[in-house]
Amino acid sequence: MKKSLVLAMAMALGVTASAYAANPFSDVPAGHWAYDSISKLAAAGVIEGYGDATFGGDKLMTRYEMAQIVAKAMAKGANVDKLAAEFADELDNLGVRVANLEKKADNVKIAGNIRYEYAHRSGDMGKKNGAVAKNRLRSRLYVSGQVNDDWSYTARLENNQEFNGAKGNTGEEDTKLNQAWVNGKLGGLKVVAGKTDLTLANGNLYDDTAEYVGISYGKEIKLNAYYGQPVSTDYNYDFDNIFGASVSGKVGKLGLSVGYDKFQEGLGGTNPMYAQLAKEGEDNAVWNVCASYAFDKNVKLNLTYLHSDLNDSEIKLPAGVTDVDTDGYVINLAYKGANRNKVGSWGAWATYYDQGAGTAIAHTMKTGDWWYFLGEGFKGYNVGANVTLAKNMVYNLDYYDLEGKETGADTKVLWSRLQINF
Repeated sequence: MKKSLVLAMAMALGVTASAYAANPFSDVPAGHWAYDSISKLAAAGVIEGYGDATFGGDKLMTRYEMAQIVAKAMAKGANVDKLAAEFADELDNLGVRVANLEKKADNVKIAGNIRYEYAHRSGDMGKKNGAVAKNRLRSRLYVSGQVNDDWSYTARLENNQEFNGAKGNTGEEDTKLNQAWVNGKLGGLKVVAGKTDLTLANGNLYDDTAEYVGISYGKEIKLNAYYGQPVSTDYNYDFDNIFGASVSGKVGKLGLSVGYDKFQEGLGGTNPMYAQLAKEGEDNAVWNVCASYAFDKNVKLNLTYLHSDLNDSEIKLPAGVTDVDTDGYVINLAYKGANRNKVGSWGAWATYYDQGAGTAIAHTMKTGDWWYFLGEGFKGYNVGANVTLAKNMVYNLDYYDLEGKETGADTKVLWSRLQINF
């Protein structure tokens, strides 16, 4: 079968070329009668030449090669019913091969976001720690690829530019490949393994990067378990290991979960902030119960209870304090939320915190000011809103007012963020 038949197919399909379509083949001169059709089919990805940039229009081709061209034309939405019928057997035999070629073409994907953040602090703790303002630009690129039908791989490259931080205009910048993980299935288990995000107790206990293996099983009632090690450049954890398990389910509009997490031998280590929480080498085991109720598609209430097993003999009590609370309560009410694909969509929320010592290791709140109160716990509130300014451009504004549960030292933060996704 000659390749000239492909051109007849193009004309029969009514495929016409733009006057500006570029011809990629050196052996098809501009004056050739099939120049326009070849250019159009090549631009559409229906036909390919040889490695030497030639088309080879007079060479013989197999029915399998022809079937592959028909398959590509069909994928482009062309009406090729008659040709498909003619090459039905070959197309059927090539089904897996064609599908694999399509998957391979789209196998590696890149997505990302760029975020500008500005925070202004007032109150005792912000001034004490010299972090009145924060001005940062953060960029992230995600590269993902399909390993097979059951497994995928993702890596995250991150760049941070600190225009001013705890000590003023720092000019600090770093770029790191700070996450890489695989997702997949083993029998009835869903598996995640590598260095990626770990969120515990709605993020009120932990919301940061960790190196771990996690498994989950079930649909209506889901069982989750993980084992690994916390990893962060912001908080410099000294924990040897972290492990935990949870069970969650849903009844109508009510969602419930119960979890247990243990951070081993990391408190009181080299990190001065965690050293203020507990004595050297102490473990921290935390129980949590989370509940959510969706009043309708717009309004949702989230409740979190936490309890740390740290006792007064393990905790480094603040001066003048004889005992501290190790229970935590978080109440969040959310209305709608900005949809990055829908311009003008918006959302608002309010959160109340009353978290005792040991109930927060890497909190999900945008500001890190909860860190100042590790040794005594904190209470306070956050209100915020977001809006989609343009497609893939979302603006957030948050206000936090927090204070130590025992000392009353406070911090107030106005946090602004613009995130652009691509």
